[in-house]
Amino acid sequence: MEVAPGRLRPAGGSFVRFYDLASLAKPLVTATLVHAFLDLDADRRYLLGFHDRPEPLTARQMLSHASGLPAWRPFPGEALAEQLRRELDEGGHPLLARSPVGVARYSDLNYRLLAELLEGELGLPWKRLGAALGLSPAPWSDPPVPVPPGPDREAWALATNAPFPEPSPELPHDANARSGMVGHAGFGATAPQLRAFLSRWVGAGWPARMAVETARGAEGERWGLGLQRALKGPGRFGEVLDCLPLGALPHPEVIEGTCEGAPPPAPALEGPPGEASAWWTHTGFTGPALFVRPADGACLALLCHRRGPDGGLLDLEAMRARRWEALGPFLAKLA
Repeated sequence: MEVAPGRLRPAGGSFVRFYDLASLAKPLVTATLVHAFLDLDADRRYLLGFHDRPEPLTARQMLSHASGLPAWRPFPGEALAEQLRRELDEGGHPLLARSPVGVARYSDLNYRLLAELLEGELGLPWKRLGAALGLSPAPWSDPPVPVPPGPDREAWALATNAPFPEPSPELPHDANARSGMVGHAGFGATAPQLRAFLSRWVGAGWPARMAVETARGAEGERWGLGLQRALKGPGRFGEVLDCLPLGALPHPEVIEGTCEGAPPPAPALEGPPGEASAWWTHTGFTGPALFVRPADGACLALLCHRRGPDGGLLDLEAMRARRWEALGPFLAKLA
């Protein structure tokens, strides 16, 4: 079967689209390898260069985004610990702010450091390790649907004097990913390729090892060791997915969204998040989403992209609507 990233092309009588999985690399590649090969509670601060950090720095903290690291930094090539030692005028930008150790705050930097530990422990490049699991590492010969730059562009100017990298269709959307995608981005897949990967991933029991509530965020989010707890409440995915009876998904399902035009509005979010769902989740900036229920091994992946009908970047609400549009017919069919 011929893969045609970014464009629909006939291949053996069918059509195939290639997707940038973005941050789904965190649970599917990095967290999987960490659980397989690293001691989650060993103190890694000195090995990673954080000699002036008073608290330990462990893989468990980084998997659950509770290390206290900022959400993002550009990657001009120096060690992250050295970069973070420099005083930085954050300009109030949320990507650059730090948080207390022990409070979950989503950060690409946690997974960049985990990838460094894996490369050092195993003596192999992270890209090669992920490719061995069955996903396609960048650079890609045929690019996926391009996604416009996100908020990292403005944060880049606040954090470094280095020039913003030029876009490249063969590399992930993140400007920072073009030189520092190790651990947190950089893999893609077609729907059949991802389905085969997820069958192995679920069958090996990795979701159950990641779905262990470990840290909570300031806004009520709950992180495990690689996955986030889906919450219930009107308009939230955990609410509708909990309606699926146990055993309803005996095999992983991969749903491709139409990704064309503006999606209809999703059900309104009403009030604060409710109680925890039985499902765990992870999303990617470019549009894909992953939902797993460890109780019965149910696994559902959505492949969408975040490019709007006018070529711009969909905001969070429009992206939620696109995912809802992809998920709705599938759930209705099961019902």
